[in-house]
Formats: sequence, C-alpha cells, structure tokens
Amino acid sequence: MSSSFRRIPAEFFGRRVQGIDLLRGLCIVAVVLHHINLRIRFNHSNAGHFIGPAANNVLFWNGYYGVRVFFVISGFLITAWSIQRWGQLEELDLKSFYRMRFARIAPSLLGLLLVLSLCDLIRVPLFTIQHTTLPRALLAALTFHVNWLEAKSGYLPAGWDVLWSLSVEEVFYFVFPLLCKTLRSRFLLTCVLLSFVVLGPFVRVLTHNPLWSDYGYLSCTDGIAIGCLAAMLAGTVKLSRAVNLGFRVAGCGMCLLIAVFRGAGIRFYKIGLDVTVLEVGTALLVIAMQQGEQEQSKGKQLMSRFLGMQLLGRVLRWFGRNSYEVYLTHMLVVLPVVMLYQHLHAGINTAPGWFLGATTLAGLAGFVAAKFYSEPLNRRLRARVGRASSRAAVAASTE
Repeated sequence: MSSSFRRIPAEFFGRRVQGIDLLRGLCIVAVVLHHINLRIRFNHSNAGHFIGPAANNVLFWNGYYGVRVFFVISGFLITAWSIQRWGQLEELDLKSFYRMRFARIAPSLLGLLLVLSLCDLIRVPLFTIQHTTLPRALLAALTFHVNWLEAKSGYLPAGWDVLWSLSVEEVFYFVFPLLCKTLRSRFLLTCVLLSFVVLGPFVRVLTHNPLWSDYGYLSCTDGIAIGCLAAMLAGTVKLSRAVNLGFRVAGCGMCLLIAVFRGAGIRFYKIGLDVTVLEVGTALLVIAMQQGEQEQSKGKQLMSRFLGMQLLGRVLRWFGRNSYEVYLTHMLVVLPVVMLYQHLHAGINTAPGWFLGATTLAGLAGFVAAKFYSEPLNRRLRARVGRASSRAAVAASTE
C-alpha cells in the first residue's frame, strides 16, 4: 500500500483562509501589545485599573503564546503548500523548496539587518548591541542561531531579539524537506514529527537555562511539527460538518484555557504542557478553518459577532496578512514611540493612546514593507524559481 498522500486539488490549499488570517492577526497584535507593555505598564494607568488584572494579563501578556500559535500556523501552511505543489511530500523538490523559502524570508530579513546594523554603528539608544559584537550578531541572524546566542550571552537589543523565532523556524525548514526525501514514508515522517511533539514539554521543564527553555530548538519545534501533522491530516481526511464543528469548539476551548483562563491552565504550565495544549488547540482550529472555507460567509458573520464588530475582524485580518513583516519591523516603531513617550514625560494615564498609536504604526510599517519591498522581491525571486523549474521539467521530458 502506498504511504504517500493523495493529490490535493490546487484550490483546496491554494486559497487564502480568512479565519487563519484573523488568527494570525490576533497573534501579531498580541506580540506588539506585549512589547509595548514591557516598557509602558498599562496596568498602572486608570484604564488598566478599570479593566482589572485578568484583562491586563489577556491583552498584554500573551505575546509569547502568540509566537507559539505562529509556529503551528507556519508548519501547517508550509506543509499544505508542499502537498498542493508536489502531491506527495517525498516528491518534494529540495532546490525549489529552499529557493521559495529564501524568496519569502531573505528580503525582509536582509532589509531589517541593514537597518539594525546602521543603528548599532551610530549608537542609537535601545538599538546598540551590549553583550556581543555586531559581526557576531549578524552571523547569528544569517545562520539562524540568534536563540542560541542569546541563551549563551544574554538578550540582544529588542530589534534583534525578535529573530529568535525565525531561527527556530528556518532550522526546522532546513531539516523538514530532508526528512521528507530521506524517509519517503508517511508513517516514518509522522513518527519523527510526533517525537518532536513528545520532547517539547520535557525540554521546556528540564532545561535550566530559562532563555533556552523558551527559545531552544527542541522546546519550540513541537509547535511547527504539530502544524505539519495538522496539514497532513487535513490533506487526507475530509471532516464531516459535525466533526468540523467539534474541532472548532475543542480548539477554541484549548486555546482559551491557556491564553485566557490562566488559573485553570496553571497545572499544564508546571509540566510544560501549556504550550502543547495551546498548539494542539490551534491545530484543530486551522484544520477546521481550512476545510470549512466553503462556509466562509457564515463563519465571517459568526466571528464578527464574537469579536463584537465586523470592523475589528477586518483590521485583524489585515494585520494577519502582513504578520511576517509586522513581526520583523514592529520594534523599529515601538522603541521610538517609547522613547518619545519618555522624552515628553507623558503621564501613565495617556497609555491607551500610546498603545493604540504604536500598534497602528507597527501595522502600517509592516504593510508598507510588504507591499512596496518584500512582496515585489518575493514575486521576482519566485518567478525565477518557476522559470528554472519549467526549464528543468522540459529538459527532463526530452531525455
């Protein structure tokens, strides 16, 4: 019996799922708010006192969990794209895969590193490297081990620190296609991915270095692996409407348990399973969203009601569509806004305005970077890959 995946119609994984964009938007906004709150404590303001400690925790202390949700979505989308493109993961073309990843990652990363390097060279406050050197930081960023460097030497400036998650992702995506080509078996690939899932909680609990516990490869790749497994499941099994609804309810419940109801989820935190529960819940949600896309109009109405207003849903989806660029560039906005806040000696009760302004500007910066810089370069680089693949296919057909 063949262990490969059935070929998926291109429209199944090729279309954009607004529910996933909304989820990504929630996550990137959570990251931005978290990083602002580290520097301007919202709970010290009158507005913070009014909404209370529980709401403060949900709104401003979920940035780390937001990144973990990103890992799941990333694994899901990359695997889904690979299945849609090649039909079988063992037929994945290594050169094409790596070139496509380069086209997506390199423009924004190299642009950010150029800006950060200039800021360090002219000694801009809050952007100057303290615990290591600029060449060493650049080497870590370009070879995807910023997480290791920070665990060894201490935090880099916040503009550099965001690259820890990119380090985790890109090391995984270097290994993943090699596993697909080497194992050539759905069962064996599933076993390897599940081993990452099992190892994750143990590594998070047993690692004594807190930075490595949060940022380490094995403590983070379980989320990407869960996303990969979710895409594999979505590509082989069609959920009934009742099961799809069950996935949505269970997924929402698991995510809310960890991100909102912190007291109820504290036991999971102590044994390193809080992240796992969140990641599995996210996987259930993205599977259901992907397969339920044909009922998108109903889903949009329900989600809009849940969020309270349709405009908010549109704003979050807009953030989600530009989430990669917003994530990489948001500290270039947040830190100057914080410095201006401190320079003006603004009162803490003005915090809501500063939070709203910084978050809006971060979204706009990411949108501009995506629309006028990274996406045009991404399309050009991918077009070259496509032309190269077409020439290779023609050459192979004539042999």
